[in-house]
Amino acid sequence: MKNMTFKRIMAMFLCATMLISFVPAMGEETERHYIEPTWVANENGPTIGYTVKGVVEVDGKFYKDSNGNGTLEAYENWELSDEERAKDLVTRMTIDEKIGMMLIRSRGLGINAAKSGMDGLLDEVESLKDTSIFGTTSTLGSVATIQEQHLRHFILRQNPTPAQLAQWINAMNQVAEETPNGIPVIIDSNSRNENAKATFGMNDASGVFSTWPGTLGLAAAAMGDVKAGGDAQLITDFAEIARGEWDASGIKKGYMYMADVTTDPRWQRTYGTFGEDPAFITDAIGRIVEGFQGSAEGVTENGVALTVKHFPGGGARENGFDPHYSLGQWNPYPTEGSLENYHLAPFQIAVDKGVSSIMPYYAKPYAAKSAAQTYQGVELDLTEEVGFAFNKAFIQNLLRDQMGHKGYINSDSGIIGNMAWGMTDYDVPTRAAYAINAGTDIISDSNDIWSIKEAWRRGQEEADKYPAEHVLTTERIDEANVRLLVEMFALGLFENPYRDPANADAVVAAARADERVYNAHQKSVVLLKNSDATLPLTGEKLDGKVAYIEYFNDTGDVKATNDALRLALLERGLTLTNDYTKADYAILLCDPNSGAYFSATAGYLELDICDGKVVTDVDTVTGVPVDTTHTETTMVGANNIPVIAEAVHANGGKVIANIDFSLAFMPGNVEPHVDALLGGFDTFTDATIDVILGAYNPTGVLPLTLPKNDAVIAVDENGNCISPNDVPGYAKDQYMPEEMKDENGKAYAYRDADGNYYESYFGLSF
Repeated sequence: MKNMTFKRIMAMFLCATMLISFVPAMGEETERHYIEPTWVANENGPTIGYTVKGVVEVDGKFYKDSNGNGTLEAYENWELSDEERAKDLVTRMTIDEKIGMMLIRSRGLGINAAKSGMDGLLDEVESLKDTSIFGTTSTLGSVATIQEQHLRHFILRQNPTPAQLAQWINAMNQVAEETPNGIPVIIDSNSRNENAKATFGMNDASGVFSTWPGTLGLAAAAMGDVKAGGDAQLITDFAEIARGEWDASGIKKGYMYMADVTTDPRWQRTYGTFGEDPAFITDAIGRIVEGFQGSAEGVTENGVALTVKHFPGGGARENGFDPHYSLGQWNPYPTEGSLENYHLAPFQIAVDKGVSSIMPYYAKPYAAKSAAQTYQGVELDLTEEVGFAFNKAFIQNLLRDQMGHKGYINSDSGIIGNMAWGMTDYDVPTRAAYAINAGTDIISDSNDIWSIKEAWRRGQEEADKYPAEHVLTTERIDEANVRLLVEMFALGLFENPYRDPANADAVVAAARADERVYNAHQKSVVLLKNSDATLPLTGEKLDGKVAYIEYFNDTGDVKATNDALRLALLERGLTLTNDYTKADYAILLCDPNSGAYFSATAGYLELDICDGKVVTDVDTVTGVPVDTTHTETTMVGANNIPVIAEAVHANGGKVIANIDFSLAFMPGNVEPHVDALLGGFDTFTDATIDVILGAYNPTGVLPLTLPKNDAVIAVDENGNCISPNDVPGYAKDQYMPEEMKDENGKAYAYRDADGNYYESYFGLSF
C-alpha cells in the first residue's frame, strides 16, 4: 500500500472504530443510527461510497475496503473483471453466506412497519410463522435477515417517495457493510412506471415514478408508430427515462419485463405483456433490456439489471388457467413448432443483449397435449413434466447451451413452496436441490436457508443415500454465487450502493415532467370505430349541445370517478347533464375486469363485457366444462349501455365509448350500440378526452386481436379449445374450422358494424 495519507489512515481508523461499535455479538442487540454516506471520487474510475468502513488508497486510486482489513483484496479491485472479483469473493465466503445469496425475499420499509429500527428506517418486525402464499417458513427483522441469514437480495412491494426509497436502501446497505465481507444489498422491484392498478407480482407500485400507459399501452403506442412507417423509439425512451429514476433511487434490479407472447386470450396476466406479435415483442424486449441495463452488451454501472420473464413463454396457457393455482400448472403446445414460431424469439433477443437474468415460469410442459417442438433444428424434450425452474432440458440445455444465456436463472416466487408443480411429492430440501441442479441460481420470495443447507448437508454427509440431483454440492453453490455476484460487481454496488435522497427526488421529478410520458398516453389511444365521422367532438359539433358522461367498472363503486370526470369535462367547456335522456352526446367509459391470477374463477375467465351473464362451470381438478352454471360480471351496469344508447339516439344524438383493455375483451355488448369506439390500456383519461375532443389525432393500434365471441374460444368436453392456446390471435384463423370462417376467410377476430376486424395493428385516425 503506497501513498497512504495521514488523513486517510485516520479516516480508516475512525471507520474501524465505528464498525466495532455497530456490530453486536451474536444474539445481542445494539442501537444503530443511520449514517450519512461519504463519497470519494476517482479521477478515472468509479465513485466510492461508504458508511461504516473506509477506503483503501493505492497509487492515488481509491477502493472500497469491503472487509475492513486496510489492504486491497482482489474482489475490492475495480480494475479487475467482474468474474475475477466474484470468484475471489466466493473463496472468502462461508457456506451460510453463499446460501443466503441464493434467496430473495420481500422486504418493506421501517416507516411502514409496526416495529422499526435504525431511526425508523428499517422494518424489524419478527414473526415465527409466515402466512405467505409462497410457503415461506419464517421472517426476521432486517438486520438479522442481512447479518444472520445472510440474504442480500430483496423485493420491494411498497410505494415510498424516491427520497424515502434512497434512504431506506442506504440503511440496508449500511447494515450489510458491517458484515465481514461487506457484501452489499440489491433491491429488486416489479414495474413502477405504469398507470395500472397495483397488482402483487406485476406492478406493486404506481404514480410515484414517471407514469406511462400500461405495458399493452406502450405496445399500442409504439406499434402505431411502426405502422406509420417509424420505429419503436418510444420503448427506448421509456426504458432510458425509467432507468434514470430507478438508478437515482437505488433500485438496481427489475423483475421485468414480460417477454411472453399472448396466445391464450383468457390468461389474466395479458395486461403485463407487449401483446401478441412476436416480431414486435422481440424488438421491444431488445430495446427494454438495452435501455434499462445501459448497453447492448449487458449491465453497466449506471444501469438497472433485468430479470426477463417467464421462460419459455407464459402465454401458452391451458384455456387461461394460471400456474399460480393447480389448474394452471400445465403449458400445452398443441401446435407443431409453436414454441419456435411464436414464443422463444423475445427471450433470444434478451439473451443476445446480455440480459442479467431470466425467470422460468411455474408451469410444466404437457407432453400428452403437445405436438413436436424444435428450436434451430434441435428437438425439444417435453417429457419431464416438472415446472420450468426444475426443468434441466429447458433452462440448461435450451436456454443456456443452445440459446447462449450467460446470466443467472431467477426462479419465480414460491417454486419450492406452494407452486412446486411436478415436485410436490418431494420434501422441500429435495425441491431446492432439484431446481438448483437443473440450473436455477436464486429462489424467489423465500428465506428458506434451512432447506438449501439441508440439501447441501446431505450432499456432504449422505450423498450415497440420494440421487445426485437431490443433493447439492459446494461446486454448484459456488457456481451460482459467482453468477449472482457478477451482477453486483457489474452494477457498481461494491463501489457505491448509496444514493443521495435529494437527487433521487429531483431525477424523478424531471422524468415525470418529460413531455414524452404524457405523449405516450395520447399515442396509446386506439380509435376502433368512427361511424359517420362522429369524432372528434369539435367546438362546432358541441355548440349548443349537451353531453352525458358515465364511468363503469367491475365493482360498481363509481361515484367519485364520475364526479371527477364531470368536473374535467366542465373545465374543458362542455355543457353537461346528469340525465342521459336529455343528452345529445353520451360518453361511456368502460373499465371491465375479469379474474385474478392467484385463484381460478368458477368457470373459464370471462372475456365478455357483461353483468350477470350465466356461464358454464369447470371441474376443479380436470378443468373441463361441466353441467352446472354460475354468473359472471366483468362490468357492473353493462346492461345499461344499450338503454343509454337508445335514449341518446332517439334524441338524434351520438354515443361514444372507450374500453380499457387489460385483457382481450370481446366488445360485442358495447360496439353495436355506439357510434364511436376507442380503446385504452391503463391510459390516462385526460389523453382519451384529448382524442375525443380532437386535441390529438389518434395513432394507436391494437396490440392484440379481440375474439369475436364465445364460440371462437369454446372448450370441448376433453378440455381442448377450438382455437389453439399456443398460437397468437392474428394467426388462429389457419387452425379454425372452415365452417366458422366468413367470406374473407376470417373466423376469430371481432368484426364491427363498419366491417373492420379488431386485429393486431388495427386502428383508425380522423
